[in-house]
Amino acid sequence: MSDYRVVATTDIESWDSETDVVIAGMGAAGACAAIEARLAGAHVTVLERASGGGGLTANAAGHVYLGGGTRVQKAVGVEDTIEDMERYLLDVTPVPDREKIRLYCEQSVDHFNWLVENGVPFNDTMYPGKHVLQPTDECLIWSGNEEVWPYRDHAKPAPRGHKVAQVGEAGGAKMMDRLIDRAGDLGVTIHYDASVRELIRDGDQIVGVRYDTFDDVRTVRARGGVVLATGHFTDNLEMLNEYCPVLADERIARQYTPNDDGAGIQLGMQAGGVAEHMEGALITCPFYPPEELIKGVLVNKNGERFVAEDSYHSRASIIATQQPEGIAYLIVDNDCFGRPEFGGYEPIDAWDDFAEMERDLGIPEGNLQETLRRFNENAAKGEDPDFHKKSKWLAPIDTPPYAALDGSFGQGDWMAFTLGGLKVSADGEVLREDGSAIRGLFAAGACASNIAQDGTGYSSGTCIGESTFFGRRAGKRAAGQA
Repeated sequence: MSDYRVVATTDIESWDSETDVVIAGMGAAGACAAIEARLAGAHVTVLERASGGGGLTANAAGHVYLGGGTRVQKAVGVEDTIEDMERYLLDVTPVPDREKIRLYCEQSVDHFNWLVENGVPFNDTMYPGKHVLQPTDECLIWSGNEEVWPYRDHAKPAPRGHKVAQVGEAGGAKMMDRLIDRAGDLGVTIHYDASVRELIRDGDQIVGVRYDTFDDVRTVRARGGVVLATGHFTDNLEMLNEYCPVLADERIARQYTPNDDGAGIQLGMQAGGVAEHMEGALITCPFYPPEELIKGVLVNKNGERFVAEDSYHSRASIIATQQPEGIAYLIVDNDCFGRPEFGGYEPIDAWDDFAEMERDLGIPEGNLQETLRRFNENAAKGEDPDFHKKSKWLAPIDTPPYAALDGSFGQGDWMAFTLGGLKVSADGEVLREDGSAIRGLFAAGACASNIAQDGTGYSSGTCIGESTFFGRRAGKRAAGQA
């Protein structure tokens, strides 16, 4: 049974306060919804369950997936178009919502400018290598599968991961500090330690919320609407077992805050909304950096390759989990050997030839030798007819000693978070099964489903990108209903 409910106004003896827009959650989506609603002239009240704002974004490196010719792209000489960005996102998304993707791409440059205008800093620089996240404060990064086949043949590749100007991994925290300060400067009312437990309905319209704050229970009426921006459900084992059981596996370290229990999803469903893509998740155990390891060859327990090694790290990781018994090895030689920086792919041993490696790993006789023979023969010609790895990552594995690094599921540090959420319109309206909107109820961020649907097509920065973009749209639409 859900801990979250919808009650009627007849159950409310009196309202403690009244405002135009109520926002549940002060992460990236909630902050941007609050700012946009306030800029539209609405009175805004934010109820944040934690003792401070930021949500999971405050724990992120701070990548935002943007393109089509941003200031940063132009400054570093990267050519990108709205059309190429749109083709790419349509291509990598399992069930793309064409309207949302079109809007996101067409307004990507404007959204970048809006973030800057509201205090989020980006340097006009590009990180030169391939990394899961930049250790520097450089901005632009290749953050997805843009250069991976077949996507590179369908849309001209361009780097679109924009990292907030911050050395290391604290870019998300800087972003949230700036957005929360901006909301406060605009006059948004923010209550912390305020947990929304109930939506309040008047007929077929959501008109307010009931929330807990320490030992008190309060109500607030929303003239325009309620925006749910409460995060994902990665910390709810009951929901994981029902919708995304792979994340209930103890071999995975889930990434969440203590408040990511699916509150917004549960509230939306109690109000008549539906959730979608709930099985989707980002799951990863990166084997790079160092980037030289991308020149290695990934094989399963049968000695067979299963993915292009230059794929986005979550794509390669998820496909590795789908191999027999979840066993995967990265085979490298002395020229491209390195020790992965993110706690996975520990070296097993080194050998002078592939026959000995094959025997010791328990791979059927001849399989690994044939895989490497074929790979080396084609790599020497700059080709990879089997998985089409990009030529800059192609080199024969032919300089002994040879090493095998263990990338099997559960070996090393596997990290994941959910991607599914409430079905919403492009303006954040929570939708019923038949596609009709629930009046007065909106959702954005990780409790809503917009662009990111699974880890194989994911690009770093998509979650923060869609949270901020569609959070703005939800806030503005809610303000317009007041």
